[in-house]
Amino acid sequence: MELKVLGRSDLKKVLDMRSVVEGVKTVYGLKAKGDTEVWPLVAYEFAKQEAVMDIRSGAVLGSEQLHVLKMLNNFPHNREKGIPVFTGMLMVFDSETGLPLGVMDASYITGMRTGAAGAVGASVLARKDSTVLTVLGAGRQAMFQIAAVTVTMPNIKTVYIADELDKENEKNFAGLCRENLKTQFGIDAADVAFLPAGSLAEAVAASDVVITVTPSRKPVIMKEWVKPGTHFSCIGADMEGKEEIDPEIFRNAKVFADDKEQCIRVGEMEIPVKSGVISRDDIRGEIGQVITGQIEGRTNDDEITVFDATGLALLDLVTGKKALDGAWEKDIGLTADI
Repeated sequence: MELKVLGRSDLKKVLDMRSVVEGVKTVYGLKAKGDTEVWPLVAYEFAKQEAVMDIRSGAVLGSEQLHVLKMLNNFPHNREKGIPVFTGMLMVFDSETGLPLGVMDASYITGMRTGAAGAVGASVLARKDSTVLTVLGAGRQAMFQIAAVTVTMPNIKTVYIADELDKENEKNFAGLCRENLKTQFGIDAADVAFLPAGSLAEAVAASDVVITVTPSRKPVIMKEWVKPGTHFSCIGADMEGKEEIDPEIFRNAKVFADDKEQCIRVGEMEIPVKSGVISRDDIRGEIGQVITGQIEGRTNDDEITVFDATGLALLDLVTGKKALDGAWEKDIGLTADI
């Protein structure tokens, strides 16, 4: 049997952010309809290396019968060695036969689908007249978030970049945003202002949408900074103990998950639930249920909405399948016999 092996350069040739966003939105809807399976997350922390590995898997069992396995490594000290920090492999399988369909770089797939997830949450739950975005975190994932918001929310005209650990990086990142969107994603953002946040409190207070993409284990954004009607897409908290926003933000907010049980266990809502700020019953449901019309999302312009996205292998699956289809069509990547 033949399968495709795709590296990062191959994936860049066959994936574009707009189609990845559509795929993510579709799979959230399939999940809401019961046509998917999300299997337990496995994570391991390497204490000596100050690193982490996680394994995610799941299946789409509707018209297409597919399952996926992804192992992703985050070894921060690799930066000092001049080698990649994020590495991993993604494998897609036919669920009717168990045969493998493809193997590919997991880090680029993860970046694309995670950016799409944050933007889908914002586009579905934020106020339709939102014009100002703050992205907390100026690392690798931030650029994917900005790219996805740019294609899903064209009314966003001001983007603040916040890096609370490195203000110089904050300035540099903001200064390069427009160029990087063009060169990395083919997106023209000539009419968008990209600005260093400076004061995070002031940036949040001015924002309609806030996306968080840090590995923080204590709140960085406080409740008193947040104006009525703000939407949060919380992306960074994807393992037990991670926390980016003040738990009090959850109080009286409308809260949605990508997967309710996984978010309660390892997401941004983990600590608010454990500390009693909110209960399980206060979680309105999952983003896919909003997309399919099973439940209501935002109902007025003053509500604070929170989308907690811990990351689902289903998103890797749909993005990986798009990559494989494009690779076969364009004859890109290696073809291996197995």
